[in-house]
Amino acid sequence: MLDSTDRLILEALQANSRMTMKELGAHVHLTGQATATRVKKLEDLGIIEGYTVRVNEDKLGLPVHAMITIFTSSTFHDPYLMFLEEHLPYVRNNYKVSGDGCYVLECRFPSNQELNAFLDGLSKYVNYKLSLVIN
Repeated sequence: MLDSTDRLILEALQANSRMTMKELGAHVHLTGQATATRVKKLEDLGIIEGYTVRVNEDKLGLPVHAMITIFTSSTFHDPYLMFLEEHLPYVRNNYKVSGDGCYVLECRFPSNQELNAFLDGLSKYVNYKLSLVIN
């Protein structure tokens, strides 16, 4: 389905989705127009779903990066999910997983105090294991 040129295009766009088709074409040894046609095909196939930016959350004042494994005692998760809805500014991802735990929650906080307050509230609904991202 994908050839080596398509893979190079995807790799380049993942590194910098703002490059022009001409720049991308030079990178993969195609004309800008041929590159644009390939990118359009990748979009039409649903392989490229969208374009985004990487944000430096430390510079936004959110230096505490937490990965929290969630353990639930029942199959009714609505109270936990509603708690997350109330704390969306902190929540980056909530992955439903198999294996160790039911969810892996990725959050960013401005301070350890904010993290602690979040965990105090979270503990009313679930058990958890906290890991802090070092780098």
